[in-house]
Amino acid sequence: MTNAIQIGRMLRSGTMGFIVGCRVDQLDVPRFGELVRAPIPGDSQVYGLIHDIRIDDDGLVRQLATADTVNLNTIADNRVHRNMPVEISVLSVGYRQNEEIKHLLPPRPPLSLDAIHKCSFEELRAFTAAGRFGYFRHILQQADFSPAELLAAHIEQAHEAHSRSDNSSWATDAVKEIITLLRDDYATLMAVMGTLRDALGDDWE
Repeated sequence: MTNAIQIGRMLRSGTMGFIVGCRVDQLDVPRFGELVRAPIPGDSQVYGLIHDIRIDDDGLVRQLATADTVNLNTIADNRVHRNMPVEISVLSVGYRQNEEIKHLLPPRPPLSLDAIHKCSFEELRAFTAAGRFGYFRHILQQADFSPAELLAAHIEQAHEAHSRSDNSSWATDAVKEIITLLRDDYATLMAVMGTLRDALGDDWE
């Protein structure tokens, strides 16, 4: 994990999730649905899924946005040299302690200014292969964002990671687990299945 890509630093956190701050020129790395990790006290790591990336405005941006014309150099300077307020929201979905991965909420949150790293394909495979998709419940219980969109983005990325190691059946098993979890919630199940079909096509069938 020494070569992992850092995407930002902790702004605020709780056991349910955390907010990461980063620069605009770092936005080519994190993406919606991506698995990331952060250290927590006790030589452990908390894992989370990115469920929102927000670029807030400020006084200068408001002025530039309402100007008749904006020079391209001004836009580039504004994005590269100024500290644009960019926030990445992450949902906690598990943690690693003593080399064991658990799909449970972490025992304690990360600390302010801790570095947040993107998980590699190897780490993504290890996290998603641990247990029996227990972390899906953390996603499906959320009311502040669309579980269907987050699940689809995550499963698409995890499917790619597992396919690289000749485990193309992972997505099929994941979808079967979602059907089981949502068997009594038809509306949510149909929303999730429709979004998964848009993301994966027929790869999981």
